[in-house]
Amino acid sequence: MTAPPSLVFGAAEWLDLFLHYLSLSLLSVGGAISTAPDMHRYLVEEQHWLTDAQFNASIAIAQSAPGPNVLFIALLGWNVGVNAGGMLTGLLGVFCTMLGILIPSTTLTYTAARWGHRNRELRAVRAFKQGMGPVVVALLIATSWILSTANGSGWKDWPIWLVTAVTALIVWRTRIHLLWLLGAGAVLGWHGLI
Repeated sequence: MTAPPSLVFGAAEWLDLFLHYLSLSLLSVGGAISTAPDMHRYLVEEQHWLTDAQFNASIAIAQSAPGPNVLFIALLGWNVGVNAGGMLTGLLGVFCTMLGILIPSTTLTYTAARWGHRNRELRAVRAFKQGMGPVVVALLIATSWILSTANGSGWKDWPIWLVTAVTALIVWRTRIHLLWLLGAGAVLGWHGLI
C-alpha cells in the first residue's frame, strides 16, 4: 500500500476529520459499515488522505479480525494519522475517528432504545422498525458495491460475482453455517478459480 503524497495536518484537518465522523455516526443505521461509501468518498476521493488500496485493506483486515465490526474505523483513522506523520499521529487519527463515530450514535441509540421500549406498542414505533429494514439493506449493498469495484475491475470478475450471488442464495434459503461457505470460498481462491 502506497501512501498519498506527504500530508500536512493541522488542527483544522483533525477537527474536520472528527466532525465528519461525528456526522456519519448519526447516519450509521445498520452499523458503521453502512457508511463506508461516504467514508471512501471523503477519505479517498475528496481529501486524498488514503489510497483505494489502503481503504480496502483497512476494511478487509478489520472485518477479518475478531472483535467488533467498528474496528475498521480505528484502522482508517490510524492510516490517515500515519500518512499525516507517523505513529503518534496515527493514534490521534484513531482517537478522532472512534470518538466521532461512537459518541453520537451511542447516545442516540441508548436514548431511542429506552424510549422505543417504553412505547413499543405505538403504531409509529412499529412502522419505523419495519421501514428501517430496506434502508439498512440498501446501505449494505452500496458498501459492497464500493468495495468490490474500487480496483476498477467491474464485471470482468464475473466468477466472483457468481460466487457472491450463489453464497447469498445459500445463506438465504438454507441453514448452512457461514464458516462452511467461507471455507469453500477460500478453497476456490486457493485453487485460482476466483
